[in-house]
Amino acid sequence: MDVTIRSGRDLTVRLMERPGAWMEADDLAALTADLRQVASKTLDAGSLTYGVFSGDKARLEQTIITLVRRHDGTPIAFNALAIMDVQTQPTPTEVLHLGLVMVDPDQRSKSLSWVLYGLTCFLIFLRRQFRPVWISNVTQVPAVVGMVSEMFSDIYPRPAGDRRTLTHLLLARRIMEDHRAVFGVGEDAGFDEEQFVITNAYTGGSDDLKKTWDEATKHRDAAYNTFCQDRLDYQRGDDVIQLGLMDLKAIRTYLVRDVPRSALLGVISTGIFVALQRLILPVIYWADSGRQWSILRPAKGAKE
Repeated sequence: MDVTIRSGRDLTVRLMERPGAWMEADDLAALTADLRQVASKTLDAGSLTYGVFSGDKARLEQTIITLVRRHDGTPIAFNALAIMDVQTQPTPTEVLHLGLVMVDPDQRSKSLSWVLYGLTCFLIFLRRQFRPVWISNVTQVPAVVGMVSEMFSDIYPRPAGDRRTLTHLLLARRIMEDHRAVFGVGEDAGFDEEQFVITNAYTGGSDDLKKTWDEATKHRDAAYNTFCQDRLDYQRGDDVIQLGLMDLKAIRTYLVRDVPRSALLGVISTGIFVALQRLILPVIYWADSGRQWSILRPAKGAKE
Protein backbone atom coordinates (compact mmCIF):
# COMPACT_ATOMS: atom_id res chain seq x y z
CA MET A 1 0.00 0.00 0.00
CA ASP A 2 1.38 3.38 -1.05
CA VAL A 3 -1.22 6.14 -0.90
CA THR A 4 -1.09 9.93 -0.67
CA ILE A 5 -3.85 12.24 0.53
CA ARG A 6 -4.08 15.96 1.23
CA SER A 7 -4.64 17.35 4.71
CA GLY A 8 -5.88 20.90 4.46
CA ARG A 9 -4.45 23.27 1.89
CA ASP A 10 -0.78 23.03 2.75
CA LEU A 11 -0.06 19.45 3.89
CA THR A 12 0.20 16.06 2.18
CA VAL A 13 0.20 12.69 3.91
CA ARG A 14 1.93 9.67 2.37
CA LEU A 15 1.36 6.22 3.83
CA MET A 16 3.92 3.56 2.83
CA GLU A 17 3.39 -0.07 3.83
CA ARG A 18 6.57 -2.16 4.19
CA PRO A 19 8.79 0.23 2.16
CA GLY A 20 11.81 -1.99 2.70
CA ALA A 21 10.15 -4.65 0.53
CA TRP A 22 9.67 -2.51 -2.58
CA MET A 23 11.59 0.78 -2.42
CA GLU A 24 14.91 1.20 -4.17
CA ALA A 25 17.98 1.72 -1.97
CA ASP A 26 18.26 5.43 -2.82
CA ASP A 27 14.59 6.02 -2.00
CA LEU A 28 14.95 4.18 1.31
CA ALA A 29 17.97 6.32 2.19
CA ALA A 30 16.00 9.47 1.35
CA LEU A 31 13.06 8.28 3.47
CA THR A 32 15.34 7.58 6.44
CA ALA A 33 16.89 11.05 6.02
CA ASP A 34 13.42 12.62 6.12
CA LEU A 35 12.60 10.78 9.35
CA ARG A 36 15.85 11.85 10.95
CA GLN A 37 15.23 15.44 9.84
CA VAL A 38 11.96 15.49 11.76
CA ALA A 39 13.62 13.86 14.77
CA SER A 40 16.44 16.40 14.76
CA LYS A 41 13.92 19.14 15.56
CA THR A 42 13.25 17.67 18.99
CA LEU A 43 16.37 15.69 19.94
CA ASP A 44 19.76 14.48 18.79
CA ALA A 45 18.66 12.09 16.00
CA GLY A 46 22.21 10.88 15.62
CA SER A 47 21.92 9.08 18.95
CA LEU A 48 18.83 7.10 17.92
CA THR A 49 20.00 3.69 16.77
CA TYR A 50 16.89 1.50 16.75
CA GLY A 51 13.96 0.97 14.41
CA VAL A 52 13.53 3.15 11.34
CA PHE A 53 16.50 5.38 12.24
CA SER A 54 18.90 2.51 11.65
CA GLY A 55 18.07 2.46 7.93
CA ASP A 56 17.91 -1.34 8.14
CA LYS A 57 16.07 -2.69 5.08
CA ALA A 58 14.81 -5.74 6.96
CA ARG A 59 13.33 -3.56 9.70
CA LEU A 60 11.61 -1.35 7.12
CA GLU A 61 10.07 -4.48 5.59
CA GLN A 62 8.09 -4.80 8.84
CA THR A 63 7.10 -1.14 9.18
CA ILE A 64 4.34 1.16 7.95
CA ILE A 65 5.48 4.77 7.62
CA THR A 66 3.09 7.71 7.68
CA LEU A 67 4.97 10.85 6.61
CA VAL A 68 3.49 14.36 6.64
CA ARG A 69 5.02 17.09 4.47
CA ARG A 70 4.39 20.77 3.84
CA HIS A 71 3.50 21.80 0.30
CA ASP A 72 7.17 22.63 -0.36
CA GLY A 73 8.19 19.04 0.42
CA THR A 74 9.60 19.66 3.92
CA PRO A 75 8.85 16.71 6.25
CA ILE A 76 7.22 17.85 9.49
CA ALA A 77 5.88 14.70 11.18
CA PHE A 78 5.86 10.92 10.96
CA ASN A 79 4.64 7.73 12.55
CA ALA A 80 6.59 4.48 12.20
CA LEU A 81 4.11 1.69 12.92
CA ALA A 82 5.70 -1.74 13.36
CA ILE A 83 4.10 -5.00 12.26
CA MET A 84 4.73 -7.73 14.83
CA ASP A 85 3.93 -11.42 14.32
CA VAL A 86 3.31 -12.49 17.90
CA GLN A 87 3.56 -16.23 18.51
CA THR A 88 0.24 -17.32 19.97
CA GLN A 89 -1.77 -20.53 19.79
CA PRO A 90 -3.20 -21.96 17.58
CA THR A 91 -1.90 -19.39 15.05
CA PRO A 92 0.31 -16.27 15.29
CA THR A 93 -1.42 -12.96 15.96
CA GLU A 94 -0.45 -9.88 13.97
CA VAL A 95 -0.16 -6.83 16.23
CA LEU A 96 0.32 -3.29 14.95
CA HIS A 97 2.62 -1.41 17.29
CA LEU A 98 1.83 2.32 17.20
CA GLY A 99 5.53 2.93 17.31
CA LEU A 100 7.46 6.15 17.23
CA VAL A 101 5.62 9.41 16.54
CA MET A 102 7.47 12.69 16.10
CA VAL A 103 6.22 16.14 15.13
CA ASP A 104 8.25 19.26 14.39
CA PRO A 105 7.63 21.47 17.46
CA ASP A 106 6.78 24.39 15.17
CA GLN A 107 3.96 22.34 13.61
CA ARG A 108 2.23 20.95 16.70
CA SER A 109 -0.68 23.37 16.39
CA LYS A 110 -1.88 21.61 13.22
CA SER A 111 -3.73 18.81 15.13
CA LEU A 112 -2.10 15.87 13.36
CA SER A 113 -2.95 13.12 15.86
CA TRP A 114 -5.82 11.83 13.69
CA VAL A 115 -3.30 11.26 10.87
CA LEU A 116 -0.40 9.91 12.87
CA TYR A 117 -2.30 7.51 15.12
CA GLY A 118 -5.61 6.59 13.50
CA LEU A 119 -5.30 6.80 9.71
CA THR A 120 -2.96 3.84 9.23
CA CYS A 121 -5.02 1.59 11.52
CA PHE A 122 -8.21 2.64 9.70
CA LEU A 123 -6.82 1.65 6.30
CA ILE A 124 -5.34 -1.60 7.59
CA PHE A 125 -8.71 -2.43 9.16
CA LEU A 126 -10.36 -2.03 5.73
CA ARG A 127 -7.67 -4.19 4.15
CA ARG A 128 -8.51 -6.92 6.67
CA GLN A 129 -12.17 -7.02 5.56
CA PHE A 130 -13.30 -5.38 8.84
CA ARG A 131 -11.66 -7.99 11.03
CA PRO A 132 -10.53 -6.52 14.39
CA VAL A 133 -6.83 -5.62 14.50
CA TRP A 134 -4.78 -5.79 17.71
CA ILE A 135 -2.69 -2.71 18.46
CA SER A 136 0.00 -2.06 21.08
CA ASN A 137 1.45 1.11 22.50
CA VAL A 138 4.49 1.71 24.72
CA THR A 139 4.85 5.17 26.24
CA GLN A 140 5.41 7.23 29.37
CA VAL A 141 3.56 10.30 28.01
CA PRO A 142 0.13 10.90 29.64
CA ALA A 143 -1.24 12.63 26.52
CA VAL A 144 -0.48 9.54 24.42
CA VAL A 145 -1.88 7.16 27.04
CA GLY A 146 -5.12 9.15 27.00
CA MET A 147 -5.31 9.42 23.22
CA VAL A 148 -4.86 5.66 22.74
CA SER A 149 -7.34 4.89 25.52
CA GLU A 150 -10.01 7.04 23.88
CA MET A 151 -9.35 6.06 20.24
CA PHE A 152 -9.27 2.24 20.44
CA SER A 153 -11.43 -0.48 22.01
CA ASP A 154 -10.74 -2.83 24.94
CA ILE A 155 -7.61 -0.93 25.92
CA TYR A 156 -5.72 -2.26 28.93
CA PRO A 157 -4.45 -0.65 31.05
CA ARG A 158 -6.18 2.70 31.37
CA PRO A 159 -7.79 4.62 34.25
CA ALA A 160 -11.05 2.92 35.32
CA GLY A 161 -10.82 0.93 32.10
CA ASP A 162 -11.63 -2.52 30.83
CA ARG A 163 -10.44 -5.54 32.77
CA ARG A 164 -7.30 -7.38 31.80
CA THR A 165 -8.16 -10.49 29.77
CA LEU A 166 -6.03 -13.58 29.26
CA THR A 167 -5.41 -12.43 25.67
CA HIS A 168 -4.04 -9.11 26.90
CA LEU A 169 -1.66 -10.92 29.24
CA LEU A 170 -0.46 -13.53 26.74
CA LEU A 171 0.16 -10.94 24.02
CA ALA A 172 2.08 -8.70 26.43
CA ARG A 173 4.24 -11.62 27.56
CA ARG A 174 5.08 -12.64 23.99
CA ILE A 175 5.80 -9.07 22.93
CA MET A 176 8.18 -8.61 25.85
CA GLU A 177 9.86 -11.95 25.12
CA ASP A 178 10.33 -11.57 21.37
CA HIS A 179 9.82 -7.97 20.23
CA ARG A 180 11.59 -5.61 22.64
CA ALA A 181 13.81 -4.30 19.86
CA VAL A 182 10.74 -2.89 18.07
CA PHE A 183 10.38 -0.18 20.71
CA GLY A 184 13.99 0.08 21.83
CA VAL A 185 13.74 -1.71 25.18
CA GLY A 186 16.83 -3.56 26.40
CA GLU A 187 17.00 -7.11 27.74
CA ASP A 188 17.69 -5.79 31.23
CA ALA A 189 14.30 -4.08 31.43
CA GLY A 190 11.71 -5.68 33.68
CA PHE A 191 8.01 -6.30 33.11
CA ASP A 192 5.39 -5.95 35.82
CA GLU A 193 2.49 -8.16 34.66
CA GLU A 194 0.07 -6.79 37.24
CA GLN A 195 0.59 -3.13 36.31
CA PHE A 196 1.59 -3.67 32.63
CA VAL A 197 4.64 -1.51 33.28
CA ILE A 198 8.06 -1.92 31.65
CA THR A 199 10.65 -0.94 34.26
CA ASN A 200 13.98 0.66 33.32
CA ALA A 201 12.77 0.79 29.70
CA TYR A 202 15.31 3.20 28.18
CA THR A 203 18.41 1.05 27.75
CA GLY A 204 17.94 -0.57 24.33
CA GLY A 205 18.46 2.23 21.81
CA SER A 206 15.64 4.57 22.80
CA ASP A 207 17.69 6.15 25.62
CA ASP A 208 17.32 9.73 24.36
CA LEU A 209 13.51 9.49 24.33
CA LYS A 210 13.38 9.25 28.12
CA LYS A 211 11.46 12.13 29.69
CA THR A 212 11.07 13.54 33.16
CA TRP A 213 7.60 14.01 34.57
CA ASP A 214 7.76 17.74 33.84
CA GLU A 215 8.83 17.14 30.22
CA ALA A 216 6.09 14.60 29.44
CA THR A 217 3.08 16.15 27.67
CA LYS A 218 0.02 16.07 29.87
CA HIS A 219 -3.53 15.12 28.86
CA ARG A 220 -6.48 17.51 29.19
CA ASP A 221 -8.18 14.88 31.37
CA ALA A 222 -6.32 14.83 34.69
CA ALA A 223 -7.22 11.16 35.22
CA TYR A 224 -4.59 10.09 32.67
CA ASN A 225 -1.96 12.33 34.26
CA THR A 226 -2.65 10.86 37.69
CA PHE A 227 -2.64 7.34 36.24
CA CYS A 228 0.86 7.78 34.77
CA GLN A 229 2.28 9.62 37.76
CA ASP A 230 1.09 6.93 40.16
CA ARG A 231 2.08 3.93 38.03
CA LEU A 232 5.41 5.00 36.47
CA ASP A 233 8.80 5.83 37.98
CA TYR A 234 10.05 8.65 35.73
CA GLN A 235 13.45 8.84 37.39
CA ARG A 236 14.11 5.16 36.67
CA GLY A 237 12.55 5.39 33.21
CA ASP A 238 9.35 3.32 33.13
CA ASP A 239 6.85 2.83 30.31
CA VAL A 240 3.31 1.53 30.27
CA ILE A 241 2.44 -1.03 27.59
CA GLN A 242 -1.16 -0.81 26.35
CA LEU A 243 -3.02 -3.38 24.24
CA GLY A 244 -6.37 -3.03 22.52
CA LEU A 245 -8.34 -3.38 19.30
CA MET A 246 -9.14 -1.40 16.20
CA ASP A 247 -12.68 -2.63 15.52
CA LEU A 248 -15.96 -1.27 14.12
CA LYS A 249 -16.66 0.65 17.31
CA ALA A 250 -13.23 2.30 17.21
CA ILE A 251 -13.59 3.08 13.49
CA ARG A 252 -16.92 4.82 14.07
CA THR A 253 -15.41 6.87 16.89
CA TYR A 254 -12.41 7.76 14.73
CA LEU A 255 -14.49 8.96 11.76
CA VAL A 256 -17.07 10.82 13.83
CA ARG A 257 -14.88 12.41 16.49
CA ASP A 258 -11.25 12.50 15.40
CA VAL A 259 -11.14 13.18 11.64
CA PRO A 260 -11.67 16.87 10.78
CA ARG A 261 -14.76 17.51 8.65
CA SER A 262 -12.57 19.05 5.96
CA ALA A 263 -10.55 15.83 5.64
CA LEU A 264 -13.37 13.30 6.01
CA LEU A 265 -14.12 12.98 2.28
CA GLY A 266 -10.45 12.38 1.49
CA VAL A 267 -10.15 9.72 4.19
CA ILE A 268 -13.29 7.89 3.04
CA SER A 269 -12.23 8.09 -0.63
CA THR A 270 -8.82 6.66 0.22
CA GLY A 271 -10.49 3.92 2.25
CA ILE A 272 -12.72 2.98 -0.68
CA PHE A 273 -9.70 2.86 -3.00
CA VAL A 274 -7.81 0.58 -0.59
CA ALA A 275 -10.85 -1.65 -0.11
CA LEU A 276 -11.35 -1.99 -3.87
CA GLN A 277 -7.75 -3.05 -4.28
CA ARG A 278 -8.23 -5.73 -1.65
CA LEU A 279 -11.74 -6.94 -2.46
CA ILE A 280 -12.52 -6.29 -6.12
CA LEU A 281 -9.25 -6.84 -7.99
CA PRO A 282 -8.83 -10.48 -6.85
CA VAL A 283 -12.29 -11.25 -8.25
CA ILE A 284 -11.34 -9.71 -11.61
CA TYR A 285 -8.05 -11.59 -11.60
CA TRP A 286 -9.79 -14.88 -10.87
CA ALA A 287 -12.50 -14.42 -13.49
CA ASP A 288 -10.07 -13.93 -16.39
CA SER A 289 -8.82 -17.46 -17.10
CA GLY A 290 -6.91 -16.45 -20.22
CA ARG A 291 -4.09 -14.51 -18.61
CA GLN A 292 -1.50 -15.16 -15.94
CA TRP A 293 -1.64 -13.12 -12.74
CA SER A 294 1.06 -13.79 -10.17
CA ILE A 295 0.74 -17.49 -9.19
CA LEU A 296 -2.49 -17.95 -11.20
CA ARG A 297 -1.86 -19.64 -14.52
CA PRO A 298 -3.96 -19.44 -17.74
CA ALA A 299 -6.58 -22.10 -18.24
CA LYS A 300 -5.45 -25.00 -20.43
CA GLY A 301 -5.67 -24.13 -24.09
CA ALA A 302 -6.43 -20.43 -23.50
CA LYS A 303 -4.70 -17.92 -25.72
CA GLU A 304 -1.99 -15.74 -24.22
